[in-house]
Amino acid sequence: MSDKDNKTKIPDELSSLQRKEPLPWEKPKSTTEDPECAQKLEAILNSPSYVPAVKDSDLISSDEARGVRLELEFLKPHSILKEHNIQHTIVVFGSTRIVEPKTAQQNVDKLKQECASKPDNKDLKQKLLVAERILARSHYYNIAREFSNLVTESSNGYTNSQLVVMTGGGPGIMEAANRGAHDANGKTIGLNITLPREQYPNPYVSPELCFQFKYFSLRKMHFMLRARALIAFPGGYGTLDELFETLTLIQTRKITPIPVVLVGKEFWQQIFNIDFMVSEGVIDSEDRDLFWYAETADEIFNGLKQWYIQKGQPLFVTD
Repeated sequence: MSDKDNKTKIPDELSSLQRKEPLPWEKPKSTTEDPECAQKLEAILNSPSYVPAVKDSDLISSDEARGVRLELEFLKPHSILKEHNIQHTIVVFGSTRIVEPKTAQQNVDKLKQECASKPDNKDLKQKLLVAERILARSHYYNIAREFSNLVTESSNGYTNSQLVVMTGGGPGIMEAANRGAHDANGKTIGLNITLPREQYPNPYVSPELCFQFKYFSLRKMHFMLRARALIAFPGGYGTLDELFETLTLIQTRKITPIPVVLVGKEFWQQIFNIDFMVSEGVIDSEDRDLFWYAETADEIFNGLKQWYIQKGQPLFVTD
């Protein structure tokens, strides 16, 4: 018997994705067999049970699927940040109400005019007092913008992104920080949160790096996962929440210590009295050293570099 006779013939169909004949289930049952089958089939195809689980919005939004949503809310930002090779961030927090000086001045001028026309209106007078306090704090907007610009320029903007500024994506101080990175043509991240009254992202977040979270817990996790530092500007409950949670994680060594900088010593010392807490025995003396104060963009940036030098590490890490 020759080698030619021994050669095995391989059927072409085994390597083809196309069939010559359709399979029985590729077409619906004929109405000639059952006149009501079309109506029955339509009812099945339109049934909520027939919707694939990954496309079933009712299922995904149900209480039973909360664990799935939590996992997805971790996975999506993680995958996109990995795709953009973003490994290290500097997180900036601060009030949504501290606007840039020009806008703050306009708000004061407008309220002064309204007060002049309604001198007995106590609500207007109170609003004017608040607006004047915001104007007095508005220089922090410029400081946040300048600091973020320094970080971004030092990390080569879009070309390298060794260190990317991350904020909560909203207005005020967060806007200023994203804007400083935007000014330097760099990537910058915004982690927005869905609220009963919608929060629009500020326009300076990189579109491909603007995320929307349902759960504060997952948002906080992403704030800390890649953080090389936390910079807290004057702010309200949200800022305090993120600040004290970070300090607690460092105090308990649940995370490797990172530098925490409080911008505006006068403000922060009125918000909480660290020496009183030590004297009352609710924290230890060493817990005073979990943060320090700064007043300018240069002070913040140089302080971060010095902190890492003392730790024998560079601020900018290339992995």
